[in-house]
Amino acid sequence: MGISQNSWNQVTYGEKKVCRTMARDEDLGFRAAHWADLYSLLHGALPPGIILWGHQFLRSHNPEGVSFVRVQARVLSTSEVVEITGNLLVAADGCLSSVRRQFLPDFKLRYSGYSAWRGVLDFSGKENSEMITGLRRASGKENSEMITGLRRAYPELGNCLYFDLAHKTHCVLYELKNKRINWIWYINQPEPEIKGNSVTMKVSENMIKKMNEDAEGTWVSELARVIKETKEPFINVIYDSDPLPQLLWGNMVLVGDAAHPTSPHGLMSTNMSILDAGVLGCCLEKSRLENLASALEKFESIRLPVVSRQVLHSRHMGRVKQGLSLPGHRCFDPNDATQEDCTLLQQRNMPFFGYAPLLV
Repeated sequence: MGISQNSWNQVTYGEKKVCRTMARDEDLGFRAAHWADLYSLLHGALPPGIILWGHQFLRSHNPEGVSFVRVQARVLSTSEVVEITGNLLVAADGCLSSVRRQFLPDFKLRYSGYSAWRGVLDFSGKENSEMITGLRRASGKENSEMITGLRRAYPELGNCLYFDLAHKTHCVLYELKNKRINWIWYINQPEPEIKGNSVTMKVSENMIKKMNEDAEGTWVSELARVIKETKEPFINVIYDSDPLPQLLWGNMVLVGDAAHPTSPHGLMSTNMSILDAGVLGCCLEKSRLENLASALEKFESIRLPVVSRQVLHSRHMGRVKQGLSLPGHRCFDPNDATQEDCTLLQQRNMPFFGYAPLLV
């Protein structure tokens, strides 16, 4: 499904267009995959008819002392409000969770201080305009000058996650299956205004033009060209939150980004969500329905300490790589970083990197 990856942190000297290795992680055991590929696999593994499409969560009700949850939802095609009853409500509705808002109405996400330009470049050579999350994938060829030049500049591309650092910015570059290149460029800026229930921001042609000009002045020409050739790049506004005090309210439990909105610098957001599901499944299997409350409490006791530390570490990593202030520390500058400074960039510093408990 995915491509196995190591990680490679390097500094790019913008004026000289020279890269220097800062830190590496070998044998990470990570796999890079496009979210659409992962979701397709998960959807294909589910029994037919198990997903109720086109329903919007409105509110839930879990009366004290009862063993069921009532959920009210709006049918989007008709605007009819229906009621669904079940034993358990698992809220996996993302960092802007509507379910979480019901129980924590004053909860607010924390803007990180930077946003990310993103894009996927398709170099399979297929002439298509397939849409992925609103972007048209650019066509290219494996043996084109652009791709061969990129592989010379990034010789382990396909087996490595590259982190290019420059002054107060960094860019992530890696290869996906089916001849696609994913890139993410983090830029410090005031919090932008976003509309609707999304952290993705539409961009204008002038914004794209300015971004491409900045890329040419910041990154090696091979990376700048990939960025320029990507059709319809977009911006993700980067948020996280302080660790939540709890994940559980009666027969309602938060998982995934709803439970722990996190910045992406630990490469752990999807992994954290998968482990949430795995631990919850183990707890439910062990306790069964008759001990549902005990199973949910066990889940919270296992996962809350783990994800809380991981969220805060990822926040720290983001501020380091973006050259932002840290309490008690000078701002990180990759141009004069010591070897000790560079070891802080390694992915394996993430708490519970090699092992996260499934049961206790």
